Amino acid sequence: MSEHDSLAGRFEEHRAHLRAVAHRTLGSPAEAEDAVQEAWLRLTRTGTGVMAGDIDNLAGWLTTVVGRICLDMLRARRLRRETPLDTHLPDPVVAGEGTDPEHRAMTADSVGLALLVVLELLTPDERLAFVLHDLFGIPFEQLAPVVDRSPVAARKLASRARRRIHGGA
Repeated sequence: MSEHDSLAGRFEEHRAHLRAVAHRTLGSPAEAEDAVQEAWLRLTRTGTGVMAGDIDNLAGWLTTVVGRICLDMLRARRLRRETPLDTHLPDPVVAGEGTDPEHRAMTADSVGLALLVVLELLTPDERLAFVLHDLFGIPFEQLAPVVDRSPVAARKLASRARRRIHGGA
């Protein structure tokens, strides 16, 4: 197996997680895939270092890279005052209570869409801090370098995001 194939295999192990982080952060499947592809390109540029073991925690490194790419994309979007075209919000699901799988899936979709709408209220930094910490459980010590802040400042950023989501700001 070539070094490139080995690197591709290691990247593929993390693709689903990276796509989930990017999708929750950006709210767009297409933009999420773009962010993941950009992370792959950056990894291949530093690939020899990865194979030589220069990156101890590949999952953490990739999450950081995807987070920063998403942050750049959110900032650019905000400057252009644009919203992604593929963020289609269907009519809310109004159904009786039920425990069947279809009802649970529709409820989960509704909650996910509502979260995307609420995340639009946050600044790009708040959004990334909230998604990485509150949705994916990334500790503040690992989140801090992604948002280019100290762990204490990253904690405050996530706290401010939670307050804004709950309508406190």
